[in-house]
Amino acid sequence: MRVDYFKKLEYLDELIRRKATGSPKALAKKFDVSERTVYDYINTLKDLGAEICYCQQSESYVYEKLGRFNFKFRLINS
Repeated sequence: MRVDYFKKLEYLDELIRRKATGSPKALAKKFDVSERTVYDYINTLKDLGAEICYCQQSESYVYEKLGRFNFKFRLINS
């Protein structure tokens, strides 16, 4: 997978935590991708354990349980 894919997932995670994704159509425009790709990104985060739903009231995807993703490699101190 390419680095920009993970950067998009990290940005999506940030938008979800801020409850600022907008509608699937608006999110697709932000990411310059199709709505189908937006659903694929959401499903990827769900496959990785995130409980995500769309909130009509805030017009955003939201986490049902708080959490965050970190896709960066980190060294373990020995």
